[in-house]
Amino acid sequence: MNFVFMSPNFPEGYRYFCMRLKENGATVLGVGDCPYDQLHPELQEALTEYYKVDTLEDYDQCLRAVGYFTGKYGKIDWLESNNEYWLEQDAALRTDFNITSGVKSADILPFKSKMTMKRYFAAAGVPAARYIPVTDLAAAEEFIAQVGYPVIVKPDNGVGANATYRLDGREALEGFFAQLPAVQYVMEEYVAGAVTTYDGVVNSQGEVLYAASHISPDSIMDMANEGTPCSYYVDRDMPPEVEAAGKAVLKAFGVKSRFFHLEFFRLTEDHPGLGKAGDIVALEVNMRPAGGFTPDMLNFAGSVDVYQIWADMVVYDRLVHTYQGERHYCVYTGRRDYVAYDLPQWELERRYASALRLTTRMPDALSCTMGNQVCIACFDTLEEVKGFIDDAFRVQG
Repeated sequence: MNFVFMSPNFPEGYRYFCMRLKENGATVLGVGDCPYDQLHPELQEALTEYYKVDTLEDYDQCLRAVGYFTGKYGKIDWLESNNEYWLEQDAALRTDFNITSGVKSADILPFKSKMTMKRYFAAAGVPAARYIPVTDLAAAEEFIAQVGYPVIVKPDNGVGANATYRLDGREALEGFFAQLPAVQYVMEEYVAGAVTTYDGVVNSQGEVLYAASHISPDSIMDMANEGTPCSYYVDRDMPPEVEAAGKAVLKAFGVKSRFFHLEFFRLTEDHPGLGKAGDIVALEVNMRPAGGFTPDMLNFAGSVDVYQIWADMVVYDRLVHTYQGERHYCVYTGRRDYVAYDLPQWELERRYASALRLTTRMPDALSCTMGNQVCIACFDTLEEVKGFIDDAFRVQG
């Protein structure tokens, strides 16, 4: 099997995807803009060959890279980046080289357009927030007359909570339209809820080989825009209502042969037209792993290896490796360099030494939302999770 991995060095942990593919017998070919001698040694070892481009933004260079690999190694069986930013480019390269193991350009829209996603949520029978495409102030006012303030505005084709804003009143609405971005935006009614995910790997038959759920009790939008404390945790067990909604959405979208990251709201209060407190409401779909160090958190929480599970799906279309280890809650905290915390980093690490699984720095490209200093820990109870979060983010004074 010839597998082209686009941008295999970012995030750095993606080297494990390449390593597991090689261990499964695949020929792994990398395309990226990082000099070869700056790649992690384990990634260098995993790659049969690496093609450096000046920038991955230049499609012609990427096209030539895949063409070079095709000429040298034969037909390319798979091409993937597992990165939201490159999904459309991945699809274009698959189209140009007739790589049939993933989504092509003609089918990428439902996975990228937040407005298009709504139709698939409806087909899945999972409620979603009402919305309109952002056009002019009069249309926005008419929509708000129906749903009330606040409303959420975000790019129709965007990554995570980037450039997503909450408008709480007329002044904020007028301010938004005074500097209306050039890209297509969507306006949605506000939903009070905790983001709850369905993450996993699905094979070519649409069979879920592995799944888990993580929860963000606080607003991801505020983490990105306001610098509020960033924390979330992987649930120890899969809530059945999340699993049911997740599988229904996967079926409606026809998702196959992918890592997936589906986002839902669990309502924290009754919402007319959407459900009662505790109900599941669709937010958006992402056809790649959850960001940051979440794949590692899934491993810590479930005593699994999601990189291996994904590589088994790619090479064998089924699970070859099985896991029966302990299950835990796994919590992420991202502390910000500019905040004076009550507990210095060394004291937080000393106090929770037995629970910590990973302490590291978040790459600058992700630190605006995720914080700078990463601490990931595992616990057996939600009370312990809350205590760790409180200790991590308590500020001086």
